[in-house]
Amino acid sequence: MARTRPIVILTALDLEYQAVREHLVNPRLRRHPQGTRFEVGRLAAGRCQVALTLVGVGNQSAAVLAERAIAEFDPAALLFVGVAGALHRHIALGDVVVASQVYAFHGATNEDDGDWGRPRTWPMSHRAEQIAHHLKRTRSWVPQQAGPEALPQVHFGPIAAGEVVLNSTVSALARWLHVHYNDALAVEMEAAGAAQAGQLNSSLPVVVVRGISDHADGTKESTDRQQWQPRAVANAASFAIALAEELSADLGRAEAVTSTGRTSAMPKPTHNIRNVVSGSNTWVGAQAGVVHGDVTVGAPTERTPVDLPTALAGFRAQLATAHTAGAVDAATFAAAEAELTAADEALRANSPESRRTLVVSLKKVRGLVIDVVDLAARIAVVITLAQGLS
Repeated sequence: MARTRPIVILTALDLEYQAVREHLVNPRLRRHPQGTRFEVGRLAAGRCQVALTLVGVGNQSAAVLAERAIAEFDPAALLFVGVAGALHRHIALGDVVVASQVYAFHGATNEDDGDWGRPRTWPMSHRAEQIAHHLKRTRSWVPQQAGPEALPQVHFGPIAAGEVVLNSTVSALARWLHVHYNDALAVEMEAAGAAQAGQLNSSLPVVVVRGISDHADGTKESTDRQQWQPRAVANAASFAIALAEELSADLGRAEAVTSTGRTSAMPKPTHNIRNVVSGSNTWVGAQAGVVHGDVTVGAPTERTPVDLPTALAGFRAQLATAHTAGAVDAATFAAAEAELTAADEALRANSPESRRTLVVSLKKVRGLVIDVVDLAARIAVVITLAQGLS
């Protein structure tokens, strides 16, 4: 069974921490030798493991504790989740901003003719950006209980990270941002530290997800009294959790493909070498200078089904076999079966809403079986077929 690497989620404030923690099932405490406390749990909608911790305010503490979390958990990705101030009026309170890149905006040089910006920037990884845009398009991240009138918008663009809380549109800092970083959508205080920690650890994917709680325009006290912080961070947490699930599954598949060596630069096969053995204690090997064609150990692999009902039935049979063999435990098998039943019902209903329900149910199944490489690969095919329904 392949090991699934966790996702690390960092927050700066307690209310941000709690908004993420509500999505974890049975979080357990993990203490770092230097005193940092993490809570580790699975996501309610799947089997993605999340390590959550509070880093406090500021880029420096974010960088130090991001580095500590990366060393402790060897994660597949790191997410920073919290609130921010919007820098443009078209971004509404409660909306979500995902950083396409992070600006460390306090970098500058001072000359006789003024100050000139020398920013450091960190872009979001291509894989994470593709998944995040897909979540926005499908709206599969939105909580089911949210009404149409309450649906927040998701915006992609740069986020400016500094060391001060901006609450003015006319201050020297506000003018600096307008002149040098006028494409930044939001401003906050931790993203640069987290992004740099990711870059220094083999370019680990880092995604910054912020809910808009004010407009950095002098009204912060008023919006805080109106409870926009908890509303904004709840939206950011929902998006980040959906992103964590998709990232974990996608990166798990990519690592499984890499570890099994499915890519090859060998010449086109001219014939096959097939070794079929029986008996649990029998070993078989092939030794040759060059082997052209396929080497198959065991039974030949099945062809991928081309229609959704057949693919769904085939996956269900494979799931039952894995359960019988002990690769899938009873609780996981029961939960997956329940989601597959819901998927069957949605497929029969054949309406736009039922097709969305179908995809969501299949993604939950994928989350449940992500640790079993063959099942994860098979359900990915089923999801692709389901998403292709018109």
